[in-house]
Amino acid sequence: MTSTTVVPSAPRLIRLAGLPYFLIAFVARLPFAMMVVGTLTAAVAARGSLSLGGLTSAAVGIGTACFGPFLGAAADRWGQRVVLLALAVLNAAALVGFAAIVYSSAAEPLVLLSAFAIGATAPQVSPLSRSRLVTMIAERLPPERRARTTSSTMAYESAADETVFVFGPFLVGILASAIAPWMPLVVGAGLMLLFVGAFALHPTAAHVSVQRADGHAASRAAELFRPRLLVVVLGIFGVGLFFGTMLTSLTAFMTEHGRPEQAGLMYGVMGVGSAIFALGVAILPARFPLAARWLLFAAILFGGSLLLLAVGDVATMIVALGVMGFGIGPTLVTQYSLGAAFGPVDRSATVMTMLGSAVIVGQSLGSAVTGQLADAAGANAALDLPVIAASVVLVAGVVNALLARRSRAGA
Repeated sequence: MTSTTVVPSAPRLIRLAGLPYFLIAFVARLPFAMMVVGTLTAAVAARGSLSLGGLTSAAVGIGTACFGPFLGAAADRWGQRVVLLALAVLNAAALVGFAAIVYSSAAEPLVLLSAFAIGATAPQVSPLSRSRLVTMIAERLPPERRARTTSSTMAYESAADETVFVFGPFLVGILASAIAPWMPLVVGAGLMLLFVGAFALHPTAAHVSVQRADGHAASRAAELFRPRLLVVVLGIFGVGLFFGTMLTSLTAFMTEHGRPEQAGLMYGVMGVGSAIFALGVAILPARFPLAARWLLFAAILFGGSLLLLAVGDVATMIVALGVMGFGIGPTLVTQYSLGAAFGPVDRSATVMTMLGSAVIVGQSLGSAVTGQLADAAGANAALDLPVIAASVVLVAGVVNALLARRSRAGA
């Protein structure tokens, strides 16, 4: 009688992390998604100045962009748990502090400084969640399943971001109109303490990378400046640039058509398509390489943006937004997957916050430039800028493909 040894299959990522992890990480993103619109709403309501409102939003974005990578580096060095717990407390205090300052007689520079503090202390749950999951994939899953699982994980994370960044401003609008303009900031502070705290205390935060556990030296900071990783940063900056230019030019377009309040709803057309197609990346075969995916989906994004040059009515705009949504979500998923592949494993939080900060910098810069152009030359001129942003994404994809070819030739 022969005995057969059954080798247990490796667990899936959802079992390793646990379903509660994904629920906590999803809700923990909400305060971050509410910050920019929440500060804008409170500043305009309290001070009656659209200009100050725009500046406060920019200050939040600048604070996040300046300090995001350093917070990621701190998480790599001391662990996510201690960094996130400290940030949850500091950011909740900054949100409440901004609400108190903006409704006081404080000078505008102090208002802007408090808005900057919100961004500077923002716990970037999305990049840190990606970092946490990428580390688990690299260390706990068999090699043959890592690439596919990473792609699926990045698809889910991007779809979660899309969903939260649609629902966050909507929640701000509900709270501000139903209760008071300062209420979204207070609710955001409460969510920050509860859910970012829970995200920090979740058992996955205590995970230590194999490299450190084995006593190996940490990767040098110079490895964060590899050409292939920098090209990904440039490409994802282009995506942020596209988000900023598209939303602002769309707002100008809808304002000229007498329906400014529908700009957010129209933007949701692109957001829904983007989220759906981002999830669809998970079913793409492994033989379809990441470099080729970037080229394909960036080309779809660029082609859709060219429709903006001929947009004359709302129906045509909806078509253009739908086409661009097919390209933008999968492109973002692919870029995050490449970032995970090219970055040092023991600096994954730094890499992911670099990518997240690049999106924010691009979005802030795109919004500011497009707003100025729309005021000076009208919506038609502003609609040229998303085309330029999409071309940045496509050109970076071409450079990435050339570097990939050179790498294969060298190998």
